[in-house]
Amino acid sequence: MRKSKRAVKLTPSILRRIIKEERRKSIKETLEQGEEDVQKVDAEEIDAGDFAGALEKDLDHLKALKITETKILRSLRKIQGKKKFLLKKLSK
Repeated sequence: MRKSKRAVKLTPSILRRIIKEERRKSIKETLEQGEEDVQKVDAEEIDAGDFAGALEKDLDHLKALKITETKILRSLRKIQGKKKFLLKKLSK
């Protein structure tokens, strides 16, 4: 499904469709856990602090990957420059 940057007006029909999809997902998850009744399913509750720590680790990892990507791109440009120079030299 393609995401649009344009805001979508939520009409009653769209809201009904969203609710039906969520209900189907809920029922599917219930059946996957082997329970027949939605009320009997144990939901995993996690504190917001736990999510903050995980999110912080992910952001740090993203920053580290960005730094690594920059270094690799810099070395790639050097290699491409040397390759271009050698090709020019060989073609003469």
